[in-house]
Amino acid sequence: MDAARPDDSRGPQENLTGAKDVPERPALDREALSEANFLAATGIAQLTVVDTTGSTNADLLRAVTADPKAWPDLSVLTAEHQTAARGRLDRAWEAPARSSVLVSLVLRPVNADGRPLPTQTYSWLSLLAAVALRDALDEMAGIPADLKWPNDVLVRGGKIAGILAQLGPMGDGSVPPVILGTGLNVTLTEDELPVPTATSVQLQGAETVDRTVLLKGYLSRFCTLYRSFCNADGDATAGLAGGPSLHKRVETAMVTLGQQVRAQLPGDHEIIGHASRLDDSGSLLVVDASAHEHVVTAGDVVHLRPWSPQDPGKHSTGTHSSDKQGPGESGYA
Repeated sequence: MDAARPDDSRGPQENLTGAKDVPERPALDREALSEANFLAATGIAQLTVVDTTGSTNADLLRAVTADPKAWPDLSVLTAEHQTAARGRLDRAWEAPARSSVLVSLVLRPVNADGRPLPTQTYSWLSLLAAVALRDALDEMAGIPADLKWPNDVLVRGGKIAGILAQLGPMGDGSVPPVILGTGLNVTLTEDELPVPTATSVQLQGAETVDRTVLLKGYLSRFCTLYRSFCNADGDATAGLAGGPSLHKRVETAMVTLGQQVRAQLPGDHEIIGHASRLDDSGSLLVVDASAHEHVVTAGDVVHLRPWSPQDPGKHSTGTHSSDKQGPGESGYA
């Protein structure tokens, strides 16, 4: 694949499944996604659909490195199938073709005057995406969703989506780009889930499993929130799109807060305590048994799980069931 621009060859559009008990999985509606009114309303600069690729995030990271000017703010790449997707901490997974929404965006955050946002505000972008996806699932599919820090979207306790933000090259003098990838399990069956704790839009009895509808709904909501966030100079405490602040929206929807958690960190370190709140950069504050408040950043945490005194010993050695990756597991799904 060309590093400067992913392959957008259409290829055959027939249903790829045909297997017994596997749902019909039509292709994305490329005409609907490229409709001029939709692109203008969202501010999307360009939207490319590919049949298959290794990873949409990896494609865009290569592309913005090779030719930054060809990939302006709100350039979108979506794929019908990924063969080498990566989540947080380089975890790998793969899902059946046309079973998921797989989309990455190039973000070059500037305010209304064209002034770049401070890079320390970038840590909120994955949380903003999670809020947008939560809203889209509620409004388009009629299913309630919650957020799990730092980058997961849950429905009734099962992970339905993951998000991964990666910083692009900073050497050309332009606004440092962020590549923001989102993966949503749409028509995965129980047998196709990577772990029993994952779920999909179809398994939740949603009002629609149309991936085009879900993708457009997500992009519309993301772009509205993103532009408002940028115009507020990345201030997560400012009102967002005529409503509550991003900080408030995230905390309201986040099931992690108020839990006893175990945060596993690099080097076999861990913090056990009460997940109390998010700080101004979106990091999780955990208060341990000695009343000491720890700042846990999304970039540092290896795993974050609920914890109780009855839990067995550390999970920091060996393989935990949640270490098995997939679109329903930790990271960019």
